[in-house]
Amino acid sequence: MKKIGTILILMFFAFGKVLAQGKNTAIITADIDNFWTAFDKITSTKDSSAQYNYINSLFIDKGTSGLKAMMQARDYTSKSYIDAINNYPLFWKSIRANTLRAKDFSNEIAVNVLKLKELYPDLKPAKVYFTIGALRSNGTTLDSMVLIGSEIALGDQHTVTDEFPVNFKLLKAYFKSDPINIVVFTNIHEYVHTQQKTTTGNSLLAQSLLEGVAEFIAEKTTGQLSTLPAKAYGESHKDRVKEIFTSQMFNSLPGFWLYSNTENEFGVRDLGYYVGYAICEKYYNGIKDKKRAIKEMIELNYNDENALNNFVDQSGYFEKPVQAYKKEYEESRPVVIGIKQFKNNSIDVDPDVIQITIEFSSVMDKQFRNFELGPLGVNNLLKIKRFIGFSDDGKLVTFEVELKPAQHYQIIIGGGFRNTNGIRLKPYLVNFSTASSR
Repeated sequence: MKKIGTILILMFFAFGKVLAQGKNTAIITADIDNFWTAFDKITSTKDSSAQYNYINSLFIDKGTSGLKAMMQARDYTSKSYIDAINNYPLFWKSIRANTLRAKDFSNEIAVNVLKLKELYPDLKPAKVYFTIGALRSNGTTLDSMVLIGSEIALGDQHTVTDEFPVNFKLLKAYFKSDPINIVVFTNIHEYVHTQQKTTTGNSLLAQSLLEGVAEFIAEKTTGQLSTLPAKAYGESHKDRVKEIFTSQMFNSLPGFWLYSNTENEFGVRDLGYYVGYAICEKYYNGIKDKKRAIKEMIELNYNDENALNNFVDQSGYFEKPVQAYKKEYEESRPVVIGIKQFKNNSIDVDPDVIQITIEFSSVMDKQFRNFELGPLGVNNLLKIKRFIGFSDDGKLVTFEVELKPAQHYQIIIGGGFRNTNGIRLKPYLVNFSTASSR
């Protein structure tokens, strides 16, 4: 009996030590209290100038470094907050009590940060800020700060969303999933991002792996399974998801795969998280030294193409080496066939030309376009007077210009153009000079 008592005392002491260590993790919730102080003042008046004064003086000016960082990361302004408060009063009323529970999660988050450190002993300290945003993010990071958008992350199925516009459809669905129940998981996911070399990958593959690493390690740390709908869908549609992903993974922008509500054949957003997670899972399961696997995931230089490709190839997730898919991708990219009104690089284009029509090698997605400066810079930029649009078959695009005699013009038809399979255009330099007289 004495031995059992000693063991219990030691267990209690050990647990107390973990809690004490956990309290060293900085978790700041001051912005929440400041927000509701400002909110009460704002909703007590219809005077817009008074409302702006309250949001600035009682909330933004008193804001923590985390609030400033969240505003920077998501482009929040005073107007963002005033509009959200005035447009969705029932929402704010329903979410208030939940946001005030942020402090309740502090110790659990701190304990899980310690668990993360056990998995990754080189863990660097980061501060966790529970902020209030204007409905654009449940969580993100900036430098060594974890930034939680409490008005979203602490929502639940009882959160009132009746006032939301149509484009908030996915946010409504998110609240029905009771995100408050995974707020610790969300924090650990974001905490992992503070340890990575970057949070911006230069390709879809890199960005998907960045997110997949954070999601996978959050699972290993918390013992909670990811609740992302994309993960469940990806698991049951592995082959098709992989097939389409390999055709687009070298795009410099993530398209519908990440952070987007863009319609796609799967009807599910954020499938890049699933692919990144699946690569990590495959890699982790194939290595005996699990701590080494975690370390390699976190410390990977995601924007070093050789390092990234080597990691992905070692995982065995894809059937072929990444470089083989890269070769196929480059061969599949749409190109500009030519210009309808004149031959590119001409030196005597009629200055009376008022429209330029570009012809593509494949059917283009009419939602996307971009133009860039040519090598000669802004002084020789071909300025687009009016974008007319795509032809019905999507293989031509026309825009209106205003030319002057004896001028050298350039513009790049950029990689923002993409075909209906999501493959980005090989950039094309439009380069010509006009004749000296009309």
